[in-house]
Amino acid sequence: MATKTTHETHDLARAINTFANNPLDRASDKRTDASWIAEKRKDPTSLIVPMWDLKPLILPEINEGDGPDAGWLRPADIDEAATTGLEIFLGVKNGKAFFAAEIDKTAKPEAEGPLKGLGEFTELRGAAAILPSGDAAILAQAKAMIDWHARHGFCAVCGEPTQIAEAGYKRACPSCNAEHFPRTDPVVIMLATNGDKALLGRGPGWPDKMYSALAGFVEPGETIEEAVAREVFEETAVRVSDVTYHTTQPWPFPSSLMIGCHAVASSTEITIDGNELSDAQWFDKADLAEAVEQAAKGGRLPGPKSAALWVPPPMAIAHQLVKAWVES
Repeated sequence: MATKTTHETHDLARAINTFANNPLDRASDKRTDASWIAEKRKDPTSLIVPMWDLKPLILPEINEGDGPDAGWLRPADIDEAATTGLEIFLGVKNGKAFFAAEIDKTAKPEAEGPLKGLGEFTELRGAAAILPSGDAAILAQAKAMIDWHARHGFCAVCGEPTQIAEAGYKRACPSCNAEHFPRTDPVVIMLATNGDKALLGRGPGWPDKMYSALAGFVEPGETIEEAVAREVFEETAVRVSDVTYHTTQPWPFPSSLMIGCHAVASSTEITIDGNELSDAQWFDKADLAEAVEQAAKGGRLPGPKSAALWVPPPMAIAHQLVKAWVES
């Protein structure tokens, strides 16, 4: 049957970003111990979250005010479900092993089978806003791992089908013996400031008047500081220096690590690239302080000249970068 879990405070300092604060010991030394993994997989105290179409099972609240929780099931519940055979060992906590299991996309687990009536398979981006932080972090790990397997079923060296190994943390090619491991893509996301103004941009197709911190992938052979300066200049023609680190955020869409930074702009004239950005502007600290407050409440802000100004909600590291600056 489905079970709710409670998560203790992580030994490390709690981070402010959604998808951080994973409470599991990943126990990476156990991944190569096939007997141990098999034993834990059968252990009735182990917990397994089913993922269907990259969406985790979310349980409804049992008591009013408790809120929903991740759909942790016992092994016996999963054994009767229409899984693809892909299972990921996530880690251990309080002696219990945690796994994620992929449900066949062609199945209808909410409407039929042993998972019917237990809960709903929910897109993680939306579920994260209502889940306990520990559950959100574990599900981010699960989603990123299952997504990686979906994208890497064939060997990049010889093109042959690969096989799952090491409890889901490796794919091995039986043809050329190449080994493939999950990757996390580093992304810099930065708030450039000049005095009491901050530079924000908006992408094509974004909700009207929504602006956010600039961001881009770190390229091979590039430092974080170099990536910050390059991305800001490429997108807006603004020069920055004095790059400082804020925090990081795992972002499982599909598998990135957002590296939050602040930077000081030495120029202010904007020329947008017209590709990644549809607009970029300098905003006053006072206006952004109001926008941060409204975003935390889930509302809109009437900005300068009666225009509405949005900044991302608190679950996004961009929000935390702006918030940290306006409160500094």
